[in-house]
Amino acid sequence: MNNPVRMPGYGASRSVDTDAGLRAHMLGVFRNMGLGLVITGLVAALVGNTPALAAAIYGTPLKWVAIFAPLAFVFFFSFRIEKMTTSGARTAFWAFAAVMGVSLGSIFLVFTGGSIAQAFFSAAVMFLAMALWGYTTQRDLTKMGSFLIMGLIGIIVASLINLFIGSSAMAMVISIIGVVVFTGLTAWDVQRIKSDYFYYAGQEVAQKMQVMGALSLYLNFVNLFQMLLSLTGERE
Repeated sequence: MNNPVRMPGYGASRSVDTDAGLRAHMLGVFRNMGLGLVITGLVAALVGNTPALAAAIYGTPLKWVAIFAPLAFVFFFSFRIEKMTTSGARTAFWAFAAVMGVSLGSIFLVFTGGSIAQAFFSAAVMFLAMALWGYTTQRDLTKMGSFLIMGLIGIIVASLINLFIGSSAMAMVISIIGVVVFTGLTAWDVQRIKSDYFYYAGQEVAQKMQVMGALSLYLNFVNLFQMLLSLTGERE
């Protein structure tokens, strides 16, 4: 093939410009991610704009279930993905997207519709730019990924602590760092997904890897959106 490129992490030379299989794989990843975002958006809008339903969830101890259920789903995926079928993993991803929608429904009670739309558009632009860079760059982003994962762990811990102390200053710092971490993770994850394709191409697990790749990018986008909304959103 022309213009071989050495993919980071696996040492395999491939033509990233002409490989139809890679394009199909990446389209599958983004298609799954996009459907997940649609499910999340519809559920969030339904919950957030139905006063009785919102009160039943966010005005009772169920709010803690809504807050922690998405995190529980992520751990579930991490420990069970190897034993799942492709269809089972895809179904679990749709269920996760719906649960995340319940959790995100509260933003409609806190922020104006205009600021939600603005944060979503800003997140989409940043996400697509970093995804494109991650897909096209020949730079190995592995080392950058290690630092970003450390930053992600720090954000999770700090966010859990701030749930109980409610510091606005801490929330702002978390959001600023979060924007940097999740934009960087987007590029790193796209490159990792691309490398995984060459490693798993032709194997049955490749279809399952599309779902896992979609989950990673979905989480990056949703978290980037939330961080931007926290920073720039106009409150009701």
